[in-house]
Amino acid sequence: MPGFELFGDAERKEVHDVLDSGVLMRYGFDGMRQGHWKAKEMEHAIQSRFEVNHAQLLSSGTAAVSLALASAGIGAGDEVIMPCFTFVASFEAIIMLGATPIIVEIDDTLTLDIDAVKAAVTPKTKAIMPVHMCGSMANLNALRAICDANNLILIEDACQAIGGTYDGKALGTIGDLGCFSFDFVKTVTCGEGGVVITNNQKYYTNADHYSDHGHDHEGSDRGAETHPFLGYNFRISELNAAVGLAQFRRIDDFIAIQKKHYTIIRNELSNIEGLTFRTVPEGGEESYAFLNFFLEDLDTARKVSHSFKDNGIDVCFHYFDNNWHYIRKWDHLTTQKSLFPLSKELKEGLSYLKGKTFEKSDHFIGRNISCLIKLSWTEAEVIQRAKTMAALIRESIV
Repeated sequence: MPGFELFGDAERKEVHDVLDSGVLMRYGFDGMRQGHWKAKEMEHAIQSRFEVNHAQLLSSGTAAVSLALASAGIGAGDEVIMPCFTFVASFEAIIMLGATPIIVEIDDTLTLDIDAVKAAVTPKTKAIMPVHMCGSMANLNALRAICDANNLILIEDACQAIGGTYDGKALGTIGDLGCFSFDFVKTVTCGEGGVVITNNQKYYTNADHYSDHGHDHEGSDRGAETHPFLGYNFRISELNAAVGLAQFRRIDDFIAIQKKHYTIIRNELSNIEGLTFRTVPEGGEESYAFLNFFLEDLDTARKVSHSFKDNGIDVCFHYFDNNWHYIRKWDHLTTQKSLFPLSKELKEGLSYLKGKTFEKSDHFIGRNISCLIKLSWTEAEVIQRAKTMAALIRESIV
C-alpha cells in the first residue's frame, strides 16, 4: 500500500487503450470505443476475485458508501451505527442521505465494540456499518447476529482492508453490501475510485441506476433510457477504471509484498516489553496494509510518534492527534457546521454528540501507532526500518 508505487507498463497500456479510442465515459459511444470497456472489465474482475454476483464501480470510496446506503433504502429518519475511529467520509455519506450517524466506541480490534453496538440499537436503527480500519476487520459474526436479531442491514466499509479475509471469505462479501476505495493511497488505486459489491439483485439494480442519474441502462441507445427513480452522478471515468483494472490484476502480488514487509517489522517489534499488537478477530486475516501496535500509555505513544518523525520513519500515524480519522477532532460534526441547512430531524439526531465522550476508544487510540506498509521498499530497507523502529521505541520507553 499504495499501489501507485508500482505503476508500470500494464497501467500505461490500459490508459493508452482509452486515449486511443477517445472515449473517457464508461457508458455509450459504442461505435467509437474500439471494444474497450475498462469499467465493465474491472467490475467483472472484482466479481470473479471476490466470488460475488455484482460489482458497481464508482468515482470514489465515499461514493461507494453513499451508494450502498442509498441502494438499501436508507435515508431520512434512519440511524446507522458506525465507529468513532474511521475516515470522515463514513459519517459524511450517512448525513448526505439525511440519515443520522450513531457513533459508538471501538475496542482493541480498532473497530466496533460489540457491546457498544448492542446498546446503540433503537427502533430507528436501519443499518450497522463496521469500518475495517487499517487493514483488519470487525467481529463480523457478532455483528451479523445483531443484524439478524433486529432485522438490520450490514454494510461493510472495507475501504482500507481490501484483500483481508474473515472465516475464509473476503472482507466486503460478508455483509449485505461491501465497499472498497481505490483512491490514490490504497493498495489498488484508480487515482480516484470505489466499488460496491453485493449478492442482492435489488441492491445491485438500485446501485446501477442510482449511480448514473437514475438511468435504467436498458438497450443500447442511452438517449432512450428511462429513469425509474431519482439518481445522482457517481460514475467513474474510463481513464480511472483503466488504471484500476491493471492494478487489480496485480492484487495478489501486492498483498504478498505487504505481508512480507509487515512480517519482518512485526517480528522485530514483537520482543519489546510493553508493546502489544492490535487484536484480529478469530478467523480473520489482515490485508497487511498497516501494522498496528499499542504502547503503555498516551505519553509514550506521542513520544514514539515524534521520535519516528524526527528520525525519518515516515507513514506512521498516531490517530489520537489526527484531524481526519478520530472523533476527538471532528468539531465540524459535533458543532454541525454545514454549508447548507441541515434538516431539523438530523440536527436533533446529532445532538447526542454534544458533550459525549469516548473514554474506552481514547484508551486504545491514544496508545496506538499505525504504520502503513509500503510496496516499494526493498527487503534491506524493510529490515533496517524495523531495526530503527525497535531502537527508537526502546529509547522512548526507558
